[in-house]
Amino acid sequence: MSINNAILGILSYRSLTGYDLKKIIQESPFMYWSGNNNQIYKALLGLLEEEYVTNEVVHQESSPSKKIYTITERGRAALRGWVLSSPEAPEFKKTFLMQLAWADQLNDAELNALLTQYENEISIQAAMHRELKNRADFSPDRTAREKLLWDMIYDNIISSFESELAWVQRLRQELDIK
Repeated sequence: MSINNAILGILSYRSLTGYDLKKIIQESPFMYWSGNNNQIYKALLGLLEEEYVTNEVVHQESSPSKKIYTITERGRAALRGWVLSSPEAPEFKKTFLMQLAWADQLNDAELNALLTQYENEISIQAAMHRELKNRADFSPDRTAREKLLWDMIYDNIISSFESELAWVQRLRQELDIK
């Protein structure tokens, strides 16, 4: 995911500071990005140079001044172009599968413990994403269709965890490990 596209998408909903953008991206269950905080500010500078965003400095009495970023029409056009581009295929690389590939060297108790740990982690993640969906801290719903799209994004993520749990249960049955 390009951080620029995430920033433009978020700013298409409302104007925000770099700090607010960072927080939304970090807390998002689907805006996967592994960069550091400085990259958001670097991306914002690039978006300013491309005239995809503008910023306004807001002076505060008891705090440092802050910059509020707003998407421009040019930025909206760039965002629309990206949304219309061909979607990338999903990635299914999971560290756990690599662990499992060499798990034959474990005895039944060790393999059971590994599967239990994985199930617990997946269950925690599923519960966390259900809560994120319920809280909807950043979930624009300017239209009924937009609300449905965001709800379905969360449902997709949650169903992935539920499917993973069902797969582990099937693996246990096939291995006859309980």
